Amino acid sequence: MSEIAEAEKPLEADPNDATRGFFFALSAYGLWGFLPLYMKLVSHIPAMEVVAHRVLWSLPVAAVILYFLGRTADIRQALRSPRTLLMAALTAAIISCNWGIYVWAIAVDRAVETALGYYINPLVSIAMAALFLGERLNRYQIAAVCLAGIAVLILTTDAGGLPWVSLSLAFSFAAYGILRKTLPIGPSQGFFLEVLILALPALGYLIWLGASGEAHFTLSNPADIALLIGCGPVTAIPLILFAMGAKRLRYSTIGIMQYTAPTMIFLIAVFVFKEPFGGGKAVAFAFIWAALALYSWSMLRDARRAKK
Repeated sequence: MSEIAEAEKPLEADPNDATRGFFFALSAYGLWGFLPLYMKLVSHIPAMEVVAHRVLWSLPVAAVILYFLGRTADIRQALRSPRTLLMAALTAAIISCNWGIYVWAIAVDRAVETALGYYINPLVSIAMAALFLGERLNRYQIAAVCLAGIAVLILTTDAGGLPWVSLSLAFSFAAYGILRKTLPIGPSQGFFLEVLILALPALGYLIWLGASGEAHFTLSNPADIALLIGCGPVTAIPLILFAMGAKRLRYSTIGIMQYTAPTMIFLIAVFVFKEPFGGGKAVAFAFIWAALALYSWSMLRDARRAKK
């Protein structure tokens, strides 16, 4: 879910275009919501190896899509800009850390914490925008951030330590979103540039694993080969679908829809993976859901006022 924060602000002028955008975005969020099921299939493989394959096999998928969209010239221009390459390397490093924590958390039965992280993310994003970009928060947004803070305190008390998985996912994704806006290229081109930068270290790491005899991508493991190659499409396709949807929808529409994926992750974690969900987590999630309801209401109210 690495391009939510970078969507352009579309106009939804054409109802048919908006309908297509809605189904593109819904498909992306649906695929992200089911992603834990796929990641569970590779849970026996170390997270770093899975992330390396996500990077490597996303590259050809993204390249083919860019070719058919006719956007390859943007990449050539970006490769000639040292500033663009430097910023892309930074955002690539951040999103790869986000992926690594997510893959690891699913593998060790902490999917509930990943859901919480992506629920918290929009609230962390507006707080970071206020802190680093000077954006002003209204009183409802401030209240929503405070409610999220209370939820984190409850989880900290309940678990005897900070919910670092949730906070790491939320803050890394928020930082990625803010920094990603500095890249002077579109979301699909930016994703290709990021995986292009990550491909060399990912390939080097996988070669080292193979040489040391620790790789899972071997002829003796055909199932693992298929699953690891599949990590590319399951990473790239939702991002491309989201980019296509975001261009056709208002930001407020995307803002509401973004809760689809963490809700699906939460339901899968509790009812499919059977992860524990005790009283402390239930109270904390209640505060998070209240915060998100307040934040969403404030966002929709501002959107209606902007129309007048």
